[in-house]
Amino acid sequence: MKKTIALLPGDGIGKEVVDVTVDILKAIAEHFHHQFQFNYGLIGGDAIDQKGTPLPEETIAICKDSDAIILGAVGGPKWDQNPMELRPERGLLALRKELDLFANLRPIKTFESLLDSSPLKKEYVNGVDFVIVRELTGGLYFGKPSERIVHEGEDAVVDTLLYKRYEIERILVSAFEIASKRRKHVTSVDKANVLESSRVWREVAEEVAARYPDVTLEHMLVDNAAMQLIRSPKQFDVIVTENMFGDILSDEASMITGSLGLLSSASLSSSGLHLFEPVHGSAPDIAGKNIANPIATILSAAMMLRQSFGLEEEAKAIEKAVDNVLNAGNRTADLAEDGKAVSTKQIGEEIKNALGDDHAILNIMEAYS
Repeated sequence: MKKTIALLPGDGIGKEVVDVTVDILKAIAEHFHHQFQFNYGLIGGDAIDQKGTPLPEETIAICKDSDAIILGAVGGPKWDQNPMELRPERGLLALRKELDLFANLRPIKTFESLLDSSPLKKEYVNGVDFVIVRELTGGLYFGKPSERIVHEGEDAVVDTLLYKRYEIERILVSAFEIASKRRKHVTSVDKANVLESSRVWREVAEEVAARYPDVTLEHMLVDNAAMQLIRSPKQFDVIVTENMFGDILSDEASMITGSLGLLSSASLSSSGLHLFEPVHGSAPDIAGKNIANPIATILSAAMMLRQSFGLEEEAKAIEKAVDNVLNAGNRTADLAEDGKAVSTKQIGEEIKNALGDDHAILNIMEAYS
């Protein structure tokens, strides 16, 4: 199989985790006899520094000429004082709009070997396995006007929450499709007791649910959902919600696993050109130190192989290799409790060595045992 992959390392640790992930993909290509071509593009603060914009036109072109996209991370304090249109995050928001990346999937699944890393008790997190489906292109993040104003003679601010009905419907359909292949339960999260947008959301959810009689629909207010994620996370199968709620809840849920460095994500478009990225940010305080955890990006690449290329065996090979490496006791700095952390590049090498051999990892990293 021949595929072209756009690589957008971005800022901070993005470059490091993407480099390690490319090594893993090259190993997969060699092991399974594929050809992957990698084309690099600028985004975020790095693009601002080099091109004067967070999303250059050439980056858009590179993405559109590719079969899938891997993103590292964007942002950092270096650009905090920039005007809003020159903030690194604007590059990612603009890319989502340009490619119509409307559905963000964030799997939340605990690793048995890392249950002690979760801030929650083992009995609460052992066996957690759910997916958050977040709408990406509507809501408060994109509504206009969004500006400071003078209201009744006072300094004030307005943000606009705008959703078109079809935007709500398509994200709900995505959630039901995913649930139909899992445990057949959708939790739709809203704030219907306060917001008109949520009342419409709930109305559309009921309409979509009627098309999926085998899938159970549950409505949950967002404040209750935030509590339930901590109180009883194993109750969830597929959570679907609007943009801002999904942004907040997915970061909360990420801590169930013990580290943001473990969580992958996919941003899906109706065209079939999807973007894959780790959930974590750019972590500029550790950039260049070779201590970042690349596993979230590596697992995002596994999602890409499965979702975009239909390569199930290859995706499972990566996931199994990661599991074996963690079971052998390897920990990056975000997970190590005894000071015996492995580096970004080292854990990447261990995962690469473990590909295709379930037993090879057992004798790896004895120096850290």
